[in-house]
Amino acid sequence: MGLPSSLVLIGAGKMGGALLEGWLKLGLDPATTTVIDPYPSAEMKALCEKAGVRLNPPRETVGKPAALALAIKPQTLKAAAPEIAPLIGANTLVVSIMAGKTIANIKAQLPVKAVVRAMPNTPASVGRGVTAVAADPSVTAAQRAAADSLLRAIGRIEWVSDEALIDAVTAVSGSGPAYVFLLAETLAKAGEAAGLPPDLALRLARSTVEGAGELLYRAEATPPATLRENVTSPGGTTAAALAVLMGPDGLQPLMTKAVAAAKRRSEELSG
Repeated sequence: MGLPSSLVLIGAGKMGGALLEGWLKLGLDPATTTVIDPYPSAEMKALCEKAGVRLNPPRETVGKPAALALAIKPQTLKAAAPEIAPLIGANTLVVSIMAGKTIANIKAQLPVKAVVRAMPNTPASVGRGVTAVAADPSVTAAQRAAADSLLRAIGRIEWVSDEALIDAVTAVSGSGPAYVFLLAETLAKAGEAAGLPPDLALRLARSTVEGAGELLYRAEATPPATLRENVTSPGGTTAAALAVLMGPDGLQPLMTKAVAAAKRRSEELSG
């Protein structure tokens, strides 16, 4: 699978924990894996103990790993950099999942040559995420393969040739799960307005979004537009609703504005 021979995970929150679980399932050697997190959860402590992964060992015993994954909050990088820097060797690959931190910014704060920047999304916590990845030109083919294997542990991977695209990626897939959750929320409220009991409306909305998502997943070769057309009878109820949702003030212009706003904010936060 191209997994690194040794790895240090900095930050073991929800995303870091999801990554570690995925790596161990893929066969990452726990004996050469170290987790560093000042406030690990009880679940992370139990996982590390069960798997044989070192958790917060003395820094002098860690060494310089083949790969170092940064899964900390971006605003904490500056304060954490002095403690992270000694762990980075001349050939260490840094894989960052810190939102908004560019490759240039990471290299300015850490003595690293090869950096891969990744933008996962929250479905990674259930192994169904999608992660866009950009690599610094210094990343070797072997390091790229290692990063690919590490990130595929939480779902699909999309490599982008230009790091500047990460802001648009953030606006679409990074923030996208919130848009889907909002769809379920508003569909449930619309059901209430149509006369359904609130609990029934919510169950129907949740199950509909879940089922439609699974159908979209399984019918990968079928465009979403075709799936939509398949459930739309001319002159029927779905067509009546879509006439509103696809109108001039409907979902498409709203989504375009929303993604543009998220992209602008991502650009503002980058540094």
